[in-house]
Amino acid sequence: MTDKGKAGQFPDYKTLAVADLIPYARNSRTHSDAQVAKIAASIREFGFLNPIIVDGSNGIVAGHGRVLAAQKLGLTTLPVIEAAHLTEAQKRAYVIADNRLALDAGWDNDLLKIELQDLNADGFDLTLTGFSLDEIGAFLADDPTEGLTDPDAVPDAPEVPVTAPGDVWLMGAHFECSECKKQFSYAEGLPFAEDGCPCGKA
Repeated sequence: MTDKGKAGQFPDYKTLAVADLIPYARNSRTHSDAQVAKIAASIREFGFLNPIIVDGSNGIVAGHGRVLAAQKLGLTTLPVIEAAHLTEAQKRAYVIADNRLALDAGWDNDLLKIELQDLNADGFDLTLTGFSLDEIGAFLADDPTEGLTDPDAVPDAPEVPVTAPGDVWLMGAHFECSECKKQFSYAEGLPFAEDGCPCGKA
């Protein structure tokens, strides 16, 4: 390993023609058309801020998706970082590590929600953050209002019950006996609303 490969040392930076960049044939990271379109939109909005890493012979070590996006945008040259100090094994491992290490990062959802809400208030296109419309909608939604009681709690029985055994209830357009559970139309049940149900129990 040369000094440029040591921590605190910076590899050479230059530009290369897009046509001269060589994708790594065994790159296991995939890029869908939709993802490439997202990257292209990001480059169009923010500029090309993340250089391609090459192996000293124009072979791409990191940045395959960005190169595809650059081609989609019609860019002819790109900024690159020469990582010629890498051994063949290191180069192959870094192709994987560059993609895998980022997956271990998490999100502070509370701070992310604040940022997205503020950007939305500024009129910024939130799809340029890389989140889908469904994800953005979930972050912008108001927090649900929590109830004041446990939804599974059973209230205490009142001191004066609303109903008691023997009551006959008018339910909509019919009566129902609280004992035999038989239902009667309003006209049928009205005569025994005070005299009781024909079943004799109520």
